[in-house]
Amino acid sequence: MDPINPGSEEYGHDTEGEEARQGRGVPAPTPARARVVRLVSGELLLTVNPVDGSEIEPCPPGQEPEAPRPRTPEERAEAARAVAPPVPPGPAAPELPLLERQEERERLTGILRQGRCARVVGAPGSGRTALLDAVAADCAGLAPDGVVRLSGHHRTPTELLHELFTAVRYAPGQRPDRAGLLARLRDIGAVVVVDDLECGGAALDELLAAAPECAFLLASGPDTPAPSAEAPVEEVLLAGLGRAAALELLESAVGRTLTEEEANWAGDLWFESEGLPLRFVQAGALLRQRDRLRVTPAEFDAFGALEEAFGPTDPTAAATVAAAAFDGIDDPDVELREIPLPSLGEGAAPAALLASRLSRSAQTALRFAVALGGEVPHQAHLPALVGDTHADAALGELMACGLLSPVGPRYRLATGVLTQLLAHGYEHEAADRAHTIAQHYAWWASHPSVTPERATAEADALLAALTALIPGTGESAAEHRSTAVLLARAAAPAFAAGLHWGAWERALRAGQEAARLAGEVAEEAYFHHELGVLAICAGNLERARAELEASIGLRGVLADKRGTVAGRRALALVADLSGEHAAALRAEEPLSPPRGTPALRGPAARPALPRPEPVTAPLPGGPVRTPATPPVPAFPDFADAGPTLVTHTDTAKNGDRRSGLKGGILSGARRNLVAVGAGALLVAVLGTVVTLGATSGNGDNPAGDRVTSDSTANESGGSDGLDAEEPADGEADPAETGQATHSDSPSPSGSGSASPSASTDPSASGSPSSSGSPSATTGAPTATTAPPTGRPTTTAPPATTTPPPRPTTTTPKPPTTTPAPPTTTPPTTTPPPTTAPPATSETTTLGAPSASETATDSPA
Repeated sequence: MDPINPGSEEYGHDTEGEEARQGRGVPAPTPARARVVRLVSGELLLTVNPVDGSEIEPCPPGQEPEAPRPRTPEERAEAARAVAPPVPPGPAAPELPLLERQEERERLTGILRQGRCARVVGAPGSGRTALLDAVAADCAGLAPDGVVRLSGHHRTPTELLHELFTAVRYAPGQRPDRAGLLARLRDIGAVVVVDDLECGGAALDELLAAAPECAFLLASGPDTPAPSAEAPVEEVLLAGLGRAAALELLESAVGRTLTEEEANWAGDLWFESEGLPLRFVQAGALLRQRDRLRVTPAEFDAFGALEEAFGPTDPTAAATVAAAAFDGIDDPDVELREIPLPSLGEGAAPAALLASRLSRSAQTALRFAVALGGEVPHQAHLPALVGDTHADAALGELMACGLLSPVGPRYRLATGVLTQLLAHGYEHEAADRAHTIAQHYAWWASHPSVTPERATAEADALLAALTALIPGTGESAAEHRSTAVLLARAAAPAFAAGLHWGAWERALRAGQEAARLAGEVAEEAYFHHELGVLAICAGNLERARAELEASIGLRGVLADKRGTVAGRRALALVADLSGEHAAALRAEEPLSPPRGTPALRGPAARPALPRPEPVTAPLPGGPVRTPATPPVPAFPDFADAGPTLVTHTDTAKNGDRRSGLKGGILSGARRNLVAVGAGALLVAVLGTVVTLGATSGNGDNPAGDRVTSDSTANESGGSDGLDAEEPADGEADPAETGQATHSDSPSPSGSGSASPSASTDPSASGSPSSSGSPSATTGAPTATTAPPTGRPTTTAPPATTTPPPRPTTTTPKPPTTTPAPPTTTPPTTTPPPTTAPPATSETTTLGAPSASETATDSPA
């Protein structure tokens, strides 16, 4: 083997080192692939993507999963072992009998055999779990689907129903929606045992009604809400043990007969604890520890090195030696020392005294449990957390002392132990320990070898570490929150793939809060996206829309294209589902009466009504033009008039003023169309009236409104102007030759000339009415006062112009052609000068003079 090149020369790899040094031959290490899982939730296909965010879409045809099938007895037994707590390594705890519970046991078994439901109510530590185990064993072959054990600790009724479905039916990769879940649960017939139930009232009624063929055996504390009066549940109260039973239980826990002093001490403890079995299990542990301290084998290591390395000696062997010594057997290897009995206070709250006599690994495990709020990590994690390869045996020590109680597939501190340990300073450096646990779980949950089922079994410990790190203070708060974000990113996809969606939601919300406090925008956007996808699966579309829009906004700021695309796809699905739901709701709703636009009161609140399209007509010798003035609205905005109300005849007679949707301007779709048509007709009529008035003659002053041939078109009155006269015979008409006049629209004054020719004052282009609308408030043209009759008028010189390509203001141009000499034709008169309307758009009028009647192309 070459010391420089670690490759094997025997198999021809002796050149790998040289190739690696030269940068060739050895590929770069590839990162671990993200675990992508596809699930079916109802009619939706969910792809759990831990990188960019989960994707959700309607399940494509042909990819529907197989129908769930009932589990076989072997599969049910395997599922029961998976949800049971593991047997802790280390010294085994003594077997304890079930005392003074035979009556309750028989009564509960009879209720379940009749297909009814029962609820056991007892204080924490009263032995509810032991009683449920005994009753479940009695009902093993009672139901066709067997006995299903569930844990109600931190579980909602919906989560319990999903766990029941998973325990009885084999449906990998499926999580039915609400309707599908209820349909499948109706066929399940099992004895469902739920320990540590936390719901009651209507929630409990929902749980019982979802599985009508199941018999439920529930256990809860006295603080849990009671079932409703209509719930078919019989309650069984669980009281404490009697004095004789308590002393018998204590002797079973110690493994020997009690002395008179110990019996008196146990009597005082029974009176103080009201006969709770847990207190006597812990008291038995105290007496076993006392026996070990009193008995010291001569051959044991004097310096305690073995105990320091491997923990305390076997308590069973020590108890056997102590029992032999107490029975008067003379053993030279046994040395008895005087150790006083614990005080009554220490017997009532023995957690601190018990912990002080445990091994160092067990004490460290207790401190980690305190940092997690009572949750105990799995025994497989203790060696890495504690730093001792034999730390997994600490779980057996804690269990034998009565400091732990089983909760589903794991353990947690027994009732009252956390409070007692906190009172003795076990919370010291709890934040740092929670940070250590979170770092370990973040690495472990993201490891490819960890299955989603194993991650969901540790859900409570993971969530406890998350919640412990978020409200951090001090210099390490930012680091703790960043670790919480990493843990949430690693655990949330595993919870989703493991179908534990209650834990998935809690992990996402905790991670989103930690990312917000830590200022990690990308991670916050990821959690918002996942919460939106989860809301879609739950059918809460409004919540899904809000979460997805927040995610898209944050990812847009970060220019995260892939994440933005995933969010928009999910948001499009929300829009599609919302449309379907809205259509279904509309189909279910009864037909409503016609609705119209509400009548708004006051000109300030009046909505802007759409203007009808203007009526167009061909101009003489030109294309279709649009009016130069804005069309008259259907409802002019007069200051002293409101919108016209179209109501029924009977309503108008009775004076019924309806408001809101019932009292509107119009009602019904057809009436809206009628109103629009009436508005268009009104515009046409008004335009016709204005046009006729503009083209009609003015006979009041026929002579004063004419321009003779002696008048010129020069505004300054010069003699170099042109005379206005009609074209001679044989001359081409300007309209026919393509020359446009500047009098296409009627005069704003409403007066017109009797002669076919029209003249306009050149000063009109500079008048105020030539820029903008003549009337900005009412939409109607404003009349212009004609000049006095005694004032001489002029005509403008002709200009050869073409119609502009777009509406513009036309100004007179200087003459470009030589004017024709005057002829002997009698002079004609022209109408008085008027002010031209603004040329913002070309006007189409009704009743305008034809092309043959136009006398000249002069803009006069």
